[in-house]
Amino acid sequence: RMREVDLGCGKALLIKESGEFHAVGHKCPHYGAPLVKGVLSKGRVRCPWHGACFNIGTGDIEDFPGLDSLPRFQVKIEKEKVYIRASKQALQTQRRTKMMAKCISLNNYSLSSTNVLIIGAGAAGLVCAETLRQEGFSDRIVMCTMDRHLPYDRPKLSKSMDSHPEQIALRPKEFFCTYDIEVLTEMQVTAVDVKSKIAVFKDGFKMEYNKLLIATGNMPKTLSCKGKEMENVFNIRTPEDANRVVKLATSKNVVIVGASFLGMEVAAYLAERAHSVSLVELEHVPFKKFFGERVGRAVMKMFENNRVKFYMQTEVSELREQEGKLKEVVLKSGKVLRADVCVVGVGAVPATGFLKQSGINIDSKGFIVVNKMMQTNIPGVFAAGDAVMFPLALRNNKKVNVPHWQMAHMHGRIAALNMLAHGTEISTIPYLWTAMFGKSIRYAGHGEGFDDVVIQGDLDELKFVAFYTKSDEVVAVASMNYDPIVSKVAEVLAAGRTIRKRDVDAVVFLSFRTGDMSWLTGKGS
Repeated sequence: RMREVDLGCGKALLIKESGEFHAVGHKCPHYGAPLVKGVLSKGRVRCPWHGACFNIGTGDIEDFPGLDSLPRFQVKIEKEKVYIRASKQALQTQRRTKMMAKCISLNNYSLSSTNVLIIGAGAAGLVCAETLRQEGFSDRIVMCTMDRHLPYDRPKLSKSMDSHPEQIALRPKEFFCTYDIEVLTEMQVTAVDVKSKIAVFKDGFKMEYNKLLIATGNMPKTLSCKGKEMENVFNIRTPEDANRVVKLATSKNVVIVGASFLGMEVAAYLAERAHSVSLVELEHVPFKKFFGERVGRAVMKMFENNRVKFYMQTEVSELREQEGKLKEVVLKSGKVLRADVCVVGVGAVPATGFLKQSGINIDSKGFIVVNKMMQTNIPGVFAAGDAVMFPLALRNNKKVNVPHWQMAHMHGRIAALNMLAHGTEISTIPYLWTAMFGKSIRYAGHGEGFDDVVIQGDLDELKFVAFYTKSDEVVAVASMNYDPIVSKVAEVLAAGRTIRKRDVDAVVFLSFRTGDMSWLTGKGS
């Protein structure tokens, strides 16, 4: 039903579904995954690596991550032969940026007023701006960010730490000029007056808006112990942070505090470069709350085989210096670790402190509460990304926080559509991935509060799939070296179907023995 075909100067993905032929680009525009290895379901193909979805009739991106769509090629059937007509350029680029409007009313605005103001220039903010332009919005759009850079691929800060800002930019500078998306860098909003519709910046500048998106993300937590302000102690927040850590860590002793996604990815990246890597964690197994104890232990073993030393069930009590620079990390267990560099990855808090007096509904943990259309309790004010609590259809519209890259993209799109009064509700399956030592764990769903994990495959060989269940229902799935099963399950969940625990126990074995996963779509026995 899907076949990669070579057209001489490039390849296309030829698809046959319900008797109709379609041809689109064969690579996912996000990171170049071969879509022929993905999942075809009801008019769209889902990427096997990170879950982005594309309409097979138009090539348009329908779920994320990534910004661009697929090129669509003309298909003609003559005498039982299939002919594909494609431009050489499209075959070579394998991506298509949707048509966008430009601003036609800049002269109507002073510097201190805009129609749409977006606070934050991550994935949510950028996708919101692009979606507005794709939908024909031709008024002024201003994005502002505390960062010194234009929007960039933030997951690479811990997965590819020596990447320079221009290498991980989501769009080139010319893109923003072409489509009249203004980006104010190194500009921090300190207050929002929702009655007057004015945002106040740290330097005193004020900007009036008509519609507002708050997409400020999270701020990393810091240590509370003595010496936390010392030189060579880092939170990875910017490309400069990541680059500096790599430079300082080469052939030196590194201590990482926190076996979070960030902490583990940094440990994996530095393991071959540093003299030693030590990881300090309060739990007894990394990723226990997210992936469960058995998967966590398998991952821990992989790290230990790559020279990473774990110090579990303890905390940092003190950072010691010598001549103003970090020298040792003292643990509450009494252990003293040599350290030239310390990276802190102990979680994050929503960057919403500036909204406390605004009247925007913020919960006790600082998250902005929104509805299915990403609207706050204030008309015209929307919120998206890591700093929000939103209703997740997969979990019976329970309000959840999903601080991951794919979800931020989708939030931004839904917010933009509803700024334009489309009345579109969010409907997506959370999808994330982590990369360590050249291997990836893929994950779909929302497993918070799971009460059992059904594992098939071989954890020691790092080839497995784990189904996370709550009562009798599968709420999430993770896999390593078994694509595209996570994308397959994501499609089933996206269709509103329920996978029962008993189905997994009885049938998943077949998937491993034969590669047949048709049972998941209800077509197999």
